[in-house]
Amino acid sequence: MADDQLAGASAALERGDYGKVVRLLEPLSQEHPAATNTGAEIQLLLATAWMGLGNNARAMVCCRLVKRCRDVSLRAQAIDLLTVLEAPALERPRDWSITLPDLGSAEAMGGQMQQLARGRRSNKPPPPPPPPVGPTRAPVGFAVLAVLLLLLTVLLGGCTEVRSELTFKGPGRLQIAHYLSSPGPQPEPWARQFGRTLQSQGLKPAGKPQPSAAGAGGFRQRLESPVLAAPQALDLLAANLSAAADLAGVALPQPDFQLQERNWLVGVRQTLVLAVDLRELAALPGFSSAIDLAPVAIAAIQLASPEPAAAIPGRRALHWPLRFGALNSLRLTCWRWSGLGLGGVLIATALVLVLALERLRRLLGFGLPELPA
Repeated sequence: MADDQLAGASAALERGDYGKVVRLLEPLSQEHPAATNTGAEIQLLLATAWMGLGNNARAMVCCRLVKRCRDVSLRAQAIDLLTVLEAPALERPRDWSITLPDLGSAEAMGGQMQQLARGRRSNKPPPPPPPPVGPTRAPVGFAVLAVLLLLLTVLLGGCTEVRSELTFKGPGRLQIAHYLSSPGPQPEPWARQFGRTLQSQGLKPAGKPQPSAAGAGGFRQRLESPVLAAPQALDLLAANLSAAADLAGVALPQPDFQLQERNWLVGVRQTLVLAVDLRELAALPGFSSAIDLAPVAIAAIQLASPEPAAAIPGRRALHWPLRFGALNSLRLTCWRWSGLGLGGVLIATALVLVLALERLRRLLGFGLPELPA
């Protein structure tokens, strides 16, 4: 289906039917992200069509989206086309061309010549020419304002927050959840595709998420996994982050997640280490990412770099934002009580107490307790 639409759009582009190209490819661009080869080809065709329609601003937006594609040749085409679009328009000097008079105004010119001749006969000087007003200038201020409004619209339209939550459900048990939010009523194409990928990896939509930095309105979605064993949950979190990087068209090192536990019978001492290398990824306007941990107190943090971890008001949880272009590292140590271990200690203590009381009874001469008659 996508190949047929691409073929139809290419044929319409060769005929110069740019409006049909836009109508065919705009819905298709929502299904194929620009990071893929098919999505990049769609954006290049859309950029050419927008140029034909005279909308260079929309064409520049399409070219910038193609720059996320991993295909070198498609990125090169987008960069070349963007260079042409961003080239300044040169003004041509007026003395480079000759302006021919309108032949339909020959009669008016004849009347002007007659008036000039009569003026010379009367020895009266001709009337002074009108004051010069200079060449007409382009509305530069309006153009700058329009460009700024367009850029602001593009940036705000791409605002997306991705917040991952790691919840300790007991010794050796973790749960993963992801919050996706954007200010618009519909999710961005990348966020929509990422949500589908998370569901294919075993996460399911859950209830309404907590308010995020994107605001109380707009689109919000929460996807969570079942309670898993700690190694399995950390592997799933690493796979989720790798899928997000692949959809964005960037190559990131494999994240390093480790959870070490030491059982002391009545509880478990847990040490969690998170390392996410984002040094190869530049900051994206309007995009933010963070990891929340619960239930964890702020005193459990031993290392948080480069951004500090902060306590979430009203919850026993921490919020750790990730910084693009840096190596993000987190280390925390906390204590988890074991219900089974505490129950065993309580039973053993009660048994020792009963035996001690029985020995004391025998020492006092009461003997063994009599059986009922």
